[in-house]
Amino acid sequence: MGCGRVGASLALNLEEHGHSVAVIDQNPDAFRRLPGDFAGNKVTGLGFDRDTLTKAGIDDAYGFAAVADGDNSNILAARVARETYGIENVVARIYDPHRAEIYQRLGIPTVATVRWTAHQVLRRLLPMGASDEFRDASGQIQLVQLDVHAAWVGLPTRALEEASGARVAYVTRYGDGVLPTADTVLQENDTVHLLLKVSDSDHVERVLTRAPEVSE
Repeated sequence: MGCGRVGASLALNLEEHGHSVAVIDQNPDAFRRLPGDFAGNKVTGLGFDRDTLTKAGIDDAYGFAAVADGDNSNILAARVARETYGIENVVARIYDPHRAEIYQRLGIPTVATVRWTAHQVLRRLLPMGASDEFRDASGQIQLVQLDVHAAWVGLPTRALEEASGARVAYVTRYGDGVLPTADTVLQENDTVHLLLKVSDSDHVERVLTRAPEVSE
């Protein structure tokens, strides 16, 4: 739902990956953002209206993304898709980060636009620290990108796990993703991505953004 710049880009990406796509927007002029060879279904209407959703093929849908301009319409449409039609893969774009956290706890995965943008800007201003990349539907588990202290370089990734209690999900090394093994050693310029409990995030960041403690 939503054929703005985000919705149109998302629709094209999904189609390029071989998926059948339906795009809903209440303004028919919005479909001009889609190229002439777009093969998906373009449906004019409200994304939380049952007749509109039926025309879009909601009964056969694998996923639903609510990326219109309004928080209220996005969350309403996402809830209708999840609760009325039983669509498991649902995500809503939310501008208000406080609302996003509430809906995460209600089981509606959200992308908090303002918070995400702020994190990306802060990462370029203040490279040390954690950046939230993903949260599960419960809002209790998160995937973060963490700039660990340089003193961890040369140590195995299991040392980071033992010290922080988090799990190293993967490492980005020279642009490639690396799944760590028991023998993977952190190298200079590696980017570390960690899975952890949201409640533990302050502790994990505090431990890994400092030099490791040396046991005597």
